[in-house]
Amino acid sequence: MSSQKLLDDWIKRISGEAPQVPVASRKSGNVFEKRLIEAYISEHGTDPVNGEELSVDDLVELKTARIVRPRPPTHTSIPSLLAVFQNEWDAIVLETYQLKQQLAQTRQELSTALYQHDAAVRVIARVTKERDEARAALSQLSISGGGAAASNGDAMQVDGQALPNAIASKVDAVQQKLSTTRRKRAVPEDWATPESLQNFGVATSIETTHRSAKTLAVSSNGDSAIVAGPKDSADIYNLATQEVTQAAKANGTITDSLWWSGRQVISNSTGGVQVFEDGVQVAEMRAHAGPAVAIDLHPCGDLLGSVGIDKSYVLYDLTSFKAVSQVRTDSELTTGKFHPDGHLFAVGTSSGQIQVFDVKTGANMASFAGSGSVQALAFSENGTWLASVVQGQSTVSIWDLRKSSEIKVHDIGNVVSSVVWDYTGQFLAAAGPGSVTILHYAKSSKSWSEPFRKAIPASAVQWGSQAQSLVVLGIDGTVSVLEEEE
Repeated sequence: MSSQKLLDDWIKRISGEAPQVPVASRKSGNVFEKRLIEAYISEHGTDPVNGEELSVDDLVELKTARIVRPRPPTHTSIPSLLAVFQNEWDAIVLETYQLKQQLAQTRQELSTALYQHDAAVRVIARVTKERDEARAALSQLSISGGGAAASNGDAMQVDGQALPNAIASKVDAVQQKLSTTRRKRAVPEDWATPESLQNFGVATSIETTHRSAKTLAVSSNGDSAIVAGPKDSADIYNLATQEVTQAAKANGTITDSLWWSGRQVISNSTGGVQVFEDGVQVAEMRAHAGPAVAIDLHPCGDLLGSVGIDKSYVLYDLTSFKAVSQVRTDSELTTGKFHPDGHLFAVGTSSGQIQVFDVKTGANMASFAGSGSVQALAFSENGTWLASVVQGQSTVSIWDLRKSSEIKVHDIGNVVSSVVWDYTGQFLAAAGPGSVTILHYAKSSKSWSEPFRKAIPASAVQWGSQAQSLVVLGIDGTVSVLEEEE
């Protein structure tokens, strides 16, 4: 058999691929892969071509150069390469067209989704408006009935909700702890005296951007103050450096503010109560159908009271930032304060009444009749006195909770808009557009005196640390710190 015939036969039978170890059969002359023909012989013992008996000794190993598979004919010339490139280009163009088609379809779907979202937002806004209108209508319902109870004009509780058992137990524990130690509590060392208050003067004056500001809240350590109103922004000032350290943006006109564990709590005209930390809102609570006009912190530190013009007050749990109780009355509420022991919550109304509620049950425990819309309330730390101010009047009334009566009326001589007791219950600061006044009650002689008065037009006032200072918010937005002058 010639070499050419062997090669042709080899290529033909192996389909153009060179065997690793080619061998030829002595019986048929055909070329095989050694490992494959040996496996066949061991199983059948014959030549796979002619069927004759065949053994391994009949195989002849061929010594030839290894054949390399030739390049596919489609890539061996310029025209064939151009055809390949044309096919690739057509594929890319087709893919681009498909991508553009998918993009157009996605845009159409997105447009439809946006229209649906806009419609959903409109529906939610309409439903929310209807809900608020329903709440407002509910709060304005009058309950009619026969007898003297229907004609004497006393405030009636329209709706009440008791506190959850866990929070009610906390209120009881705080009351028990504070009420048992209140009477025995001595005046702390280095506390202000009537003599030191007589020497108070303006030690620091901070110009703010809040003209006509009405909201002032001083931190427990006396280092910082929240200044806000009547707009939707509040600034936190460092009273020592006289610089703004933080800013907070409310969802409406700011109506009141306070400090809670180093965080700022702000009520606004939309009925919401927002909590800020480092200038960032961390929570918002909303239950009022109208503006929330005042807030106060319970002595336990985890309960917040909010009053609104929707004739209700709401208690919020600050651990969950949820409303846990809402009590409705028959008058718009203007202000509210917790009793120092935490078991009572007093609210002032636009009709002039002061109502005192049980915090746990929402029951009305007492009512005091005033002569006009109540602007400010302040409980004394002695646990029995409540100071009140009526809008546009120059008097401060002192009410005794034990006697349910007015025991003292102080005529300041100028309109009063803000009152606040100090921690010991000795000093009562009153501020208004005409002056800032400090009243002193001497328990030993059971008498009142006026150790300080200064012509500072003010809208709010707060005590500083140890009553060694008095922080005053002027009607022009200026924050003044009054301290004893050397």
